[in-house]
Amino acid sequence: MTQRVYQAWKGSNKFIFGGRLIFGPDARSVPLTLLLILVPVVLFCVFVARHLLHEFSPYNAGYAILVVPILFTIYVLILLSLTSARDPGIVPRNSHPPEEDLRYETTVSADGRQTPSVQIPRTKEVMVNGMTVRVKYCDTCMLYRPPRCSHCSICNNCVERFDHHCPWVGQCIGLRNYRYFFMFVSSATLLCIYVFAMSALYIKVIMDHQRGTVWMAMRKSPWAVALMIYCFIALWFVGGLTAFHTYLISTNQTTYENFRYRPNSRTVAYNRGCVNNFMEVFCTKVKPSRNNFRAFVEEELPRVITLPTIINTTTTTKAPAEAEDEIGSRRQKVEDDLDIGDDLMNLSQRCNPAEASNDQPHQTLDIDQSALGVAERAATIRTETRHGSWGRRSGSWDIAADVANSNVRES
Repeated sequence: MTQRVYQAWKGSNKFIFGGRLIFGPDARSVPLTLLLILVPVVLFCVFVARHLLHEFSPYNAGYAILVVPILFTIYVLILLSLTSARDPGIVPRNSHPPEEDLRYETTVSADGRQTPSVQIPRTKEVMVNGMTVRVKYCDTCMLYRPPRCSHCSICNNCVERFDHHCPWVGQCIGLRNYRYFFMFVSSATLLCIYVFAMSALYIKVIMDHQRGTVWMAMRKSPWAVALMIYCFIALWFVGGLTAFHTYLISTNQTTYENFRYRPNSRTVAYNRGCVNNFMEVFCTKVKPSRNNFRAFVEEELPRVITLPTIINTTTTTKAPAEAEDEIGSRRQKVEDDLDIGDDLMNLSQRCNPAEASNDQPHQTLDIDQSALGVAERAATIRTETRHGSWGRRSGSWDIAADVANSNVRES
């Protein structure tokens, strides 16, 4: 059965609604983020805003205090969904390395054998705004990452203009959702400021009505005090993130670049001025996704990389038949030499000096002393080969050169 892209996805992402929404592998943190937003707002509306409905003139002006946080919370939740449930700018991975960048190299082993291999450069240089920027090759995605792209180890994807992976939204922050991430963080900061200010106003109203001290008013409304403490702590996080990313946008940097690289040509190449940098983030059209997660997977035929043929002129490989003939001839040579050695030993025994006194005529054989030495060695070889060849593969005979070249002269 043909699968869809999201079903055969090699990254660590999670998909819902048939691949229409994509999350990171830590998407379980999103419900926690929702609770951290919704619970304080609900407590504010029930225990604070409800008591301020009729405290301002005209009589119904206090309803705005209740409506504003509700609408603002809905806006924050929409930004959260746009940040965490969409493609952040994932670069589709290749099924094979780029052939135009392959390099064929030859490695020489210790025995002189040449082995062809395929190599790919780890980096290459590209031009960005008239400046040279080095991009790296990703072994996982089998592609050269575009400028400002990085591989997220959590999602296992290469993401364009990678900023960071945010566990609170359960998604990478990249080219296609950075705008919504900044708006989400800044809107959450404003919501915290609003709840903190209205809670403090409610304590002030209690003080005016009761004509008491601030401690008395705080005892009358413990939920207002709890909301003020919560918002004060949250402001250190979301407010700090808002200030930090405002600086990054003004200098056209990403969080990854700011922590990994010092200010150099890599970051200067993208800085177009403060105003243009903000325009680039907020006033440009969001690029469409490179991935169609609901499309069907297209089967691709396996690609074969042809390595260059290397001819070794120093060594040649013989055919199996020729190799077998050579082994047989070497074995026959050994047997012939051993037979010659036996004949020489017999001849030397017949020419014993004890037989010199015999009056019967006989032939005189002039035997070369070196040949006798060869005979003795040949006999020794035969004895050794009978025992030393056990367990040895055929064709592994080693014969001394002087035995193979022995000769006999008859006179």
